[in-house]
Amino acid sequence: MSTQLTLADLKPGQSGRIEHIDTSDPGVLRLMVLGLVEDTPVRFTQAAIGGDPMEFNVFGIAISLRREQARKFAITRIDERD
Repeated sequence: MSTQLTLADLKPGQSGRIEHIDTSDPGVLRLMVLGLVEDTPVRFTQAAIGGDPMEFNVFGIAISLRREQARKFAITRIDERD
């Protein structure tokens, strides 16, 4: 069984594209309204001391997520060096 990357696995400055969302958490549904939907590019900008919450840039806006919520968003890493 392979391990799937989630938003929680990104390091500051890294980006990913949302591939799948676990919608079992009602809080995740609210985040989807803000633009965290499948096929959306997301960049991890920073985290608070201790790593929670995490701040992401989506469509030019900053969205903060708890690490537990970030694990609900499966991603594919985007290599921005190209």
